[in-house]
Amino acid sequence: MNDENEIRPGEVVIPWRASEDASIAFIGRIQTPWKTRAECPRQGQMDGPLCQISLDEIWREALTGISRCPRLEVIYWLHLSRRDLVLQCARQDKVPRGAFSLRSPLRPNPIGTSLVKLEAVHDCTLMVRGLDCIDGTPLLDIKPDRKALPSSAETSDERFLR
Repeated sequence: MNDENEIRPGEVVIPWRASEDASIAFIGRIQTPWKTRAECPRQGQMDGPLCQISLDEIWREALTGISRCPRLEVIYWLHLSRRDLVLQCARQDKVPRGAFSLRSPLRPNPIGTSLVKLEAVHDCTLMVRGLDCIDGTPLLDIKPDRKALPSSAETSDERFLR
């Protein structure tokens, strides 16, 4: 696909209404080796290239304890994605499918998520592996990987509060 806004046969576009239903604050930016959507891997890999997540200085304290989380869920805004496709044809599948049945970045609210391996923390910068987004992507949130969280009985344990 040469033009990232190209409509493939069978795809359906709706009239898009931008509304003010919610407010989103970008808390930083993500640096990756990929400059275009076509260059991005289809899904990030834990042994993929080292990428950098730079948080705004105001969020420094919010990173307290993050080094104890070997895997993180990174949530980001796919800022270059179109938002008006309801039916899409995946590259490998020419049959149109609904936007909500695909992991495509083309969706009404273009929120992306990746599970990443935390390699290092330097001040307000995280070095990670496993991302699949374009360089300069706005960061929405970071959470510990839910599969790595302690059970509810363990959460009161003092070691998780430090």
